[in-house]
Amino acid sequence: MQQDIRKNWTIEEIYEIYNMPLLELVVRAANMHKKYNDTAEVQVCTLLSIKTGGCTEDCAYCPQAARYHTGVDVHALMKKDEVLSYAAKAKEAGSTRFCMGAAWREVRDNRDFDRVVEMVKGVNEMGMEVCCTLGMLSETQAKKLADAGLYAYNHNLDTSAEYYEHIITTRTYNDRLETLDNVRKAGVSVCCGGIIGLGEKHEDRIKMLHTLSTLPEHPESVPINALVPIAGTPLEHNQKVDVWDMIRMIATARILMPKAMVRLSAGRTNMNLSEQALCFLAGANSIFAGDKLLTTPNPSFEEDDAMFQLLGLKPRVSFKEEKKIGEATLV
Repeated sequence: MQQDIRKNWTIEEIYEIYNMPLLELVVRAANMHKKYNDTAEVQVCTLLSIKTGGCTEDCAYCPQAARYHTGVDVHALMKKDEVLSYAAKAKEAGSTRFCMGAAWREVRDNRDFDRVVEMVKGVNEMGMEVCCTLGMLSETQAKKLADAGLYAYNHNLDTSAEYYEHIITTRTYNDRLETLDNVRKAGVSVCCGGIIGLGEKHEDRIKMLHTLSTLPEHPESVPINALVPIAGTPLEHNQKVDVWDMIRMIATARILMPKAMVRLSAGRTNMNLSEQALCFLAGANSIFAGDKLLTTPNPSFEEDDAMFQLLGLKPRVSFKEEKKIGEATLV
């Protein structure tokens, strides 16, 4: 089976996969998904903005950039008790991974970072997988988070290296890759994907998938986001992403990275149940649950519960890989 797990994909191979007739592509992805994963199992994640707005970056899609007038109010870092209360509610609603996002350019060694470390410890003690997305961080900082119990770190590439400068100028593509390397060195699992609908071409999507699938290790989680255009950002007038483009991206990612959690992320509110079902068929096996993704709308826990019931889906348990290893050791 391991012959499918490759890190030497060529651009030409990915181009051929991505441009297959759509139904043929979905069938191939569905077969790959079934071969490596429990297709009825979906990882349910909750994302909380623990520090909102006022970011110094100029990401063209982001309502939290200080330079744009989007109506997003700046909020200081939340208190630990508030965060743990929210995590407890998410766990009760069925989430098994809790992600905390802070609108920072990079992690700084200060009291706020110390407070985030304490939050990580607290959520970890609740038995949930803890994920953070805090911007760039050093290997030392990544190790400190790992020691506190951090399970995963999200740091998206967003788009291809070639198109990147059209979206962000305040940090480089290599800065992002360096953060991913620091996360790996600290022994934390990597959550890394991108956004479609930024004005990029299909070739940029293919190149981004090439970068992800040829990393030294595939990301354990690959979020595929559809742009949610926000008034006040440079991309506010971009057209809605076609659902078939999302399905094509998810299917291609599943074929290239068979064991990754491919997450159907931002933009899910614009999809009806049938469209989401096709995404799951094409290989998506992770979602964000809860009313908001940082500052943008998301389906409610109740809506997702109804969808799971209808489609026969079940939440993936926390720390599943570790539990499998533990069971193997016991045998």
